[in-house]
Amino acid sequence: MQPDKEFLIKLAHTKMPYGKYKDRYLIDLPEYYVVWYHNKGFPKGKLGEMLQSIYEIKLNGLEELIRNIRRNFPKN
Repeated sequence: MQPDKEFLIKLAHTKMPYGKYKDRYLIDLPEYYVVWYHNKGFPKGKLGEMLQSIYEIKLNGLEELIRNIRRNFPKN
């Protein structure tokens, strides 16, 4: 299954909407914070899906892929 291009572009440009890391790009959240969400349970809805994707991306060391997408595909 190929990742959805539009989802990855949106993921690259999405910022945390609340909390200690409000306004920080999801990909730039500290790893321990994303792992904490993984253990606690991700929020419901789109944000939860995105945080779960960020967890998988960080787990596999692919952060630079998302940062490259953010640089090369401007926000719509």
